[in-house]
Amino acid sequence: MTAILGLIVCWLWYRHWHDGDVNSQRREQTRASILERAQATANNTNSALARSGSTDTDALADVIWRHSKAPVITYDTSRPEFTATAAVSAHYDEKVMLPGGGNAEVSRCFTFTYTQHPNETWTSKVSEWGDDVCRPSTQIGGRARLALTRISSMYAEDLSLTGVQNALDPTRLRSFDVKNVVRRGGIVKIFVLVSSSGAEVEQCYRFTRRVSGSGTQDTATAVPTPSC
Repeated sequence: MTAILGLIVCWLWYRHWHDGDVNSQRREQTRASILERAQATANNTNSALARSGSTDTDALADVIWRHSKAPVITYDTSRPEFTATAAVSAHYDEKVMLPGGGNAEVSRCFTFTYTQHPNETWTSKVSEWGDDVCRPSTQIGGRARLALTRISSMYAEDLSLTGVQNALDPTRLRSFDVKNVVRRGGIVKIFVLVSSSGAEVEQCYRFTRRVSGSGTQDTATAVPTPSC
């Protein structure tokens, strides 16, 4: 009996060590794949910026958003230079003793810097940071998605500055500040300053909503823009 218990203990210890080693390898492989993905995103975005031939900051921010989906995109006029901040995540199967395994996530925080040079060429740089750098960006991304859902569900006649402000911030938490609403034909553009907790980071978003007529609801789009 003692020998059997000893074998069971040894087997459990071995499985614990083996599973931990396998999971460690899978975590490192996932981290490496995330870094490769981030670098590929930077390269693809850099190429797209060069192909665009645009000097309009809103149009260039649109290019960066399409490729990176970064919730925060800022623009430094003195360089000129864009900086996009985003957390990039990936999942892997975690090996456990119980059947079925587990689903684990690895997340890394990056800033993507895109610099335009006098000869109109672009260069990119990827920097990795601690989670605290991406926390406000992730929060803003969540709030922007919430705003997108609310704006998409609003009736066309309610898409005014006051109407949108009340819809986005009914409890006056000051997470959303509607700066402008521009209506041209069947298109409404809404500019909203979205803030993280404590207004640590702020990002302007342009929500574009097509309106078919009174009493209708149409899906909107949301893009971070350098200014409101």
